[in-house]
Amino acid sequence: MRFELNGKHVDVRAHAMKRLLDVLREDCGLTGTKEGCGEGECGACTVLLDGQAVNACLVPFGQVRGRAVKTIEGLRGRHPLQQTFVTEGGAQCGFCTPGMIMAAAALPKNATLEDVRVGLAGNICRCTGYSGIYRAIEAARQKAEGGKAAGGTTKAGLPRRSPKGEGGKSARGRRA
Repeated sequence: MRFELNGKHVDVRAHAMKRLLDVLREDCGLTGTKEGCGEGECGACTVLLDGQAVNACLVPFGQVRGRAVKTIEGLRGRHPLQQTFVTEGGAQCGFCTPGMIMAAAALPKNATLEDVRVGLAGNICRCTGYSGIYRAIEAARQKAEGGKAAGGTTKAGLPRRSPKGEGGKSARGRRA
């Protein structure tokens, strides 16, 4: 079946009812998209389908014919969200991170904090407490706009992350 994968036209032979998640991981070798629940509840498998965030575990492969699929690998490590998730504490264990980043990439550029919360409602993280994720999204947006908010908060009103991390810990989790 022909479709666009991360900006390149590909032809993948797989059963039309195979889950897109399995095609990406098994047939295409793209393991950045994770399987969490397999039921569309956790968001770990979020990819973009024609620019919209979808759970790859719920999409039959036959539905991507002629369409554009973008995975975390398609961002090639250059997307501002990938950088800010690290610097702002949005990534802890990393399991949910690809899905979170892909869901955030689908948000409108002028998304408010409430828009972000709604847009990420289908993505579960058990490690970060979400404030680092929200800060990372806001920081990526500010980076894209070329500016910063004044003071100790982001434009969305979130506290800025200290250089030593949250709770007095360094970025590597050790006490500062």
